[in-house]
Amino acid sequence: MISADGLVKRSEPWMFLALHKYLNAGTMQDEALMKANLLNDVKIRSLLADISHFHDFVVNSHKNVNNPMHKLLFLLDLGLDRSVTEIDEAIQAILAHQDRNGVYQTLMNISVNYGGTGENVFTWALCDAPLLLLALVKAGVDYPSKIKPGVDHLVSNLRPNGFPCIGSQELGTFRGPGKKEDPCPYASLIMLKLLAEIPEYHDSETIKTCANTLLDLWSNSLTQHPYMFYMGNDFRKAKGPTSWYDLLSVCDVLSQVKSVHTDPRFIEMIELLKSKVDDDGMLVPESAYVRYKDWDFGQKKESSAYLTFILLRILNRLK
Repeated sequence: MISADGLVKRSEPWMFLALHKYLNAGTMQDEALMKANLLNDVKIRSLLADISHFHDFVVNSHKNVNNPMHKLLFLLDLGLDRSVTEIDEAIQAILAHQDRNGVYQTLMNISVNYGGTGENVFTWALCDAPLLLLALVKAGVDYPSKIKPGVDHLVSNLRPNGFPCIGSQELGTFRGPGKKEDPCPYASLIMLKLLAEIPEYHDSETIKTCANTLLDLWSNSLTQHPYMFYMGNDFRKAKGPTSWYDLLSVCDVLSQVKSVHTDPRFIEMIELLKSKVDDDGMLVPESAYVRYKDWDFGQKKESSAYLTFILLRILNRLK
C-alpha cells in the first residue's frame, strides 16, 4: 500500500488539504496555501457554484450525484468550511427549512404513482435528513440548539434491525420498494455516518445496531437485499465519491466504529478492498459516475489518488 506522503506526490493540489487533515501528510506546505489550491481548482469551483443555490434542485432520486447535498458533503470532507461563501450559503439554506421536530427538509417531488403528491414540497425522508444534519455538524453549526433536536427525533425511529424506510407526513404514503418491517440499508448507513460524528452517540447501542445491520447484510448478501439494496458485484466495485451505497462508502463509515474493527465480517470487507490495490499500492476505479468524468475517480483506466486516500483513511483508523 502506498504511504500517505507517497500519495501526496501522486495527487492533484485539490487533495492536499484532505491528505493533511486526515493523514497528516504534506505537512511542509502551509495550510492556507493548501486551501487556496483547493479553491482554485476549476472542478471545485464548479461544485461550489452548484451548491450556492441549494434548494433550486428538486430531489426525486437520492442516488443522484447531482444532488447539492452530496456535493456539499464532498466539499466539507475535503476540508472546506463556512469561510467559503458558497458553503455558508448552502448551510444557511438548510437552516431555513426545519420542521417542528427539528429535522431539516429538502425540496422533493414524489409522483402520485409512488404515493406522493406530485408537487414540489419541502419535506424529509430518512434517506436524506441524516445527511443534512451531518452537513451542519461538519460545518460547525451549534449542536445543542440547531442539530440535537433533529438527531434525537430521527434516532427515535430505530428498530432492533436498524432504521426503516420512513419520511415525514408531506410524503403521503410513499415508501421504497420493500417490506415495511425490513431495515433500509441506506438509511441505516447514513444514520451511522451522522452518529459517528457526534460524541454523545459514540459506543451507543444505536451505533452498534446500525453497524450490525450493515454487517449482517454483508454476511447474507446472496439472500438479503431489502429495498433493492444489493451487496453484489456492482456494490463491491471501487467507486467514488463516497456518497452512495457501495463497498468503499460502507467501509469508510464502519471504520469509524471501533467495536467492529475486529469483527470477522468487517475484516472480510477490508481484505476485499485491499485486494484491489494495484502494483503501485493504489486503487483503480472499477465504476464511475459520468458527472465526475473529469476527476481522477471518474475513469476506470488509471489509479485514483482520491479512492486511494479513502482507503488509506480507513486503514489509518484501524491502527
